[in-house]
Amino acid sequence: MFRPDDPKFYGRRKGKRLKSTRARLIDELLPKLHIPAPAEGETLDLAALFGEEKRAYQLEVGFGNGEHLVAQAEAHPDVGFIGAEPFINGVGALLMQIEEKGLTNIRVFTDDVRLLLPAIPPRSLERVWVLFPDPWPKARHARRRFVNVAVLDVLAELMRDGAELRVASDDKVYVRWSLIQATNHPLFRWTAEKPEDWRQRWPDGFPTRYEAKQIRGAPHYMTFRLVGRGD
Repeated sequence: MFRPDDPKFYGRRKGKRLKSTRARLIDELLPKLHIPAPAEGETLDLAALFGEEKRAYQLEVGFGNGEHLVAQAEAHPDVGFIGAEPFINGVGALLMQIEEKGLTNIRVFTDDVRLLLPAIPPRSLERVWVLFPDPWPKARHARRRFVNVAVLDVLAELMRDGAELRVASDDKVYVRWSLIQATNHPLFRWTAEKPEDWRQRWPDGFPTRYEAKQIRGAPHYMTFRLVGRGD
């Protein structure tokens, strides 16, 4: 099973001091939704995690402030959503939205998602979202990019047949990198047939605050479908 080849975490874990409401939610609500770091060899029981069997399960890697994750969970109450985000300020923002909307179908992992992947049951994920990840634009940092061969190999084990990996980025280097990594992988197929297919947000996607800023350029939206697993 996949083990991270670079277990060191390079992103931020905490920013400004949390306001009182978010600090309260970290203390009171997060323990009810939190997924503890799994032990080696442990496999999550997803039905138990959500308190019931869900129609499907989805994973969002690095949910930022949680706008997209919350919107998806609200639109699909029959789906169980796992959000992974080590930045505690973003976790606080997510918890505020969960409490406000009364959502019950989100669970949260507050560490590097690579530590969680080995515990997700095989063929359980309907969709994986990777929205505007850190592009690590310098060539010497390329191995830190989340979309890479090692991660694609393990995602192929965890995703259902026909499941989708959706990647959005406003960084041209990361877009090219993702296309090369995924299109060269034997189990993933890029679904775009015309330019609009990857220059416009997915019809069932939702905007994020980062996306609106377009810090590095125009966003691109890539969909890679799991195919060709002939076992």
